[in-house]
Amino acid sequence: MNNYHFKCACEQTAFNVLGQPQFRMLCHCTICQKFNAAPRADILVYKMSQVTMPADGVVSFSTFKRPPNVQRGKCVQCGQAAIEVFNMPLMPKLVLVPVGMVDRSAEIPEPKAHMFYDKRLADAQDDIPKHQGFIPSQWAFFKYLWFPKRS
Repeated sequence: MNNYHFKCACEQTAFNVLGQPQFRMLCHCTICQKFNAAPRADILVYKMSQVTMPADGVVSFSTFKRPPNVQRGKCVQCGQAAIEVFNMPLMPKLVLVPVGMVDRSAEIPEPKAHMFYDKRLADAQDDIPKHQGFIPSQWAFFKYLWFPKRS
């Protein structure tokens, strides 16, 4: 199984991941736009067991919406979106990593879908499925997590 290294622009925030992501998604929700300072988030989704978390003190975590199911972390030195921890009761604990943290881009899978496409700032010119609204977007996310072979 391959080990992948992730790091921010200033290299202060760095961590390793074992194996391939569960999937890759593009999220257009307003929280992701704000957190990533971009029109959308491009994230890789991993199980927590695959990730060696960054050293204490190099990431500042924030909650953008209650309940705090997602803790979003930025590098304390350069401010780059670095890592997100998804922890919801009765669900597997997940780590979401912005594609911008990857230093081996050849290994990145194609995105499975767009989430919250109704919040987009610009139209996407691709053939990737586009899910609009809360329930369809959340269902798409969990569908790729729970049923990866059918998706």
